[in-house]
Amino acid sequence: MNIQQDYKLEVNLAEINERLATIKVDLATLHIPEVFKKCFSSIDLTTLNVTDTLRKGEKMAKSVSDFSKNFKDLPNVAAICVYPSLVNVVRRTLKDDKVKIASVAAGFPSSQTFIDIKISECIMAIENGADEIDIVISLGSFLSGDYDTVSAEIARIKDAIENTHLKVILETGALPDLSAIRLASLLAMEAGADFIKTSTGKIEPAATPETALIMVDAIGDYYKHTGRKVGFKPAGGISTTSDAVLYYAIVSCVLGEEWITPELFRIGASRLANNLLTDITGLTAQYF
Repeated sequence: MNIQQDYKLEVNLAEINERLATIKVDLATLHIPEVFKKCFSSIDLTTLNVTDTLRKGEKMAKSVSDFSKNFKDLPNVAAICVYPSLVNVVRRTLKDDKVKIASVAAGFPSSQTFIDIKISECIMAIENGADEIDIVISLGSFLSGDYDTVSAEIARIKDAIENTHLKVILETGALPDLSAIRLASLLAMEAGADFIKTSTGKIEPAATPETALIMVDAIGDYYKHTGRKVGFKPAGGISTTSDAVLYYAIVSCVLGEEWITPELFRIGASRLANNLLTDITGLTAQYF
């Protein structure tokens, strides 16, 4: 498929803002425990710091494992997301088999290394216990207009990891305009991405409602063309319940409630979980 021929690539900011305003009108009706729980069950509980230790990975996995004992009526988070070096300890410690282990890989966060090394790191993360792989597109290639390399790298990684879910990070804050975000979304999906994700959280701006709406629109258009459902993951700077509900509303309004499942909707966050727990239970939560 020729993306530039088969899809409209231009994005109208005024139209995006108008649609966001419409979505926000009824946002207050979504501030209810049922929605909070759905958002919580979509969280990729994340630690991606240079100071991360094996002990931190173990502690996070233990908290997730014990969650159902402490909060019997609540769903658990969707996944734990860590660097490859922490995957093994998380796998050994995690006792909830419904919670996935996601590993960033392929030269995260810069993606500035050789494709063979990117593939090897992804495979090694899976061998250590990762269920999902999060990679960043080759931004240097994209910004140079070398879209073939961007697509080829994603396709080679997806081919190498086979049925393991691949989340492709666009790093939208580094892209030059809104049309580039749409193009990157479509390139990633055509190359085999199972999810498209906004950001690494390492540069600003990270996730924004505007970029989310553009990416979700692209997912909907791709689904109409192919019949294949691709997931969406906003990440970076999402810390409040209101933030989570807004992204929930964008996905729900554009793609429908069928997309509001951990298989198709994730929220990358490290601080959000406790804030959602606080609003769900009515008690100040510092569990994670």
